[in-house]
Amino acid sequence: MVSLAVLILTFNEERHIARALESVAPFASEVFVIDCFSTDRTVEIARSLGAVVLSHAWASHARQFQWGLDNAPITADWIMRLDADEVVEPDLADEILGKLPGLAADITGVDLKRGHIFLGRWIRHGGRYPLILTRIWRRGQGRIEDRWMDEHIVIRQGRTVLFDAPFFDHNLNDLSFFTAKHNGYATREAADVLGRRYGLFREGLDLSREALPRHASVKRFIKDHMYNRLPFPVAVLGYFLFRYIGQLGFLDGREGMVYHVLQGCWYRFLVGAKVLEFDRSIRLLPTVEEKRAALARLTGLPL
Repeated sequence: MVSLAVLILTFNEERHIARALESVAPFASEVFVIDCFSTDRTVEIARSLGAVVLSHAWASHARQFQWGLDNAPITADWIMRLDADEVVEPDLADEILGKLPGLAADITGVDLKRGHIFLGRWIRHGGRYPLILTRIWRRGQGRIEDRWMDEHIVIRQGRTVLFDAPFFDHNLNDLSFFTAKHNGYATREAADVLGRRYGLFREGLDLSREALPRHASVKRFIKDHMYNRLPFPVAVLGYFLFRYIGQLGFLDGREGMVYHVLQGCWYRFLVGAKVLEFDRSIRLLPTVEEKRAALARLTGLPL
């Protein structure tokens, strides 16, 4: 038998939550929804499908998820992280049922392949599939990085294995939602960039010293030590051309063109522009405390 708890964060996810819960029903022994006081039917739907719902005020994605790990009454041997707009495919559900109970004791994490559905199309190129993410781990062996963006699950010890079947990020909202969400992401990522540049954040230092999975650490190194050190217009153009031409993003058709331009060019440019804007306001301030307070005012984030 699989003993696995699924943890999902929600805020006004009535469009997605039933689909997510139904996709994990074949293998989840426990499901916990950590809700940020939704005003729609999210909580009602989640409870009707057997999930335990806990409410907690939002600070950041990472801190909300860690609060769930620390406070949900999890008894299962394994824990799975899933977003409300993600779906576990039947092939992956079967793989989890078949493989998870027999994993060796020194295997403490499972990496999964994530795909992305955009405007109804599976984005297969441009380096977007598969995205390898650590999403399942033994209880007590995983924590989440305290970052504003691009936070990963860090496994304390042991080794990880990769399952073959994919799961999918398939948000059903429109392009206005997509661009508004990424505008918020850009603010959070700009805060992360400047936080590291000026040493503003100390909360996650101990965790960040733990070993990230190789697939995450390589990307993090390239991003922090190469991409973010280039003038951002040069970095954005180079990244987009590499992704759209070098990694064959153009093969994803019209939907892929929209996605790669928005997510791989416009979003990256927006991050760079926000870093420039915020940096001009904080770089001459004399102390770390003043810089952090100013950045909090500029971003609206509880830094």
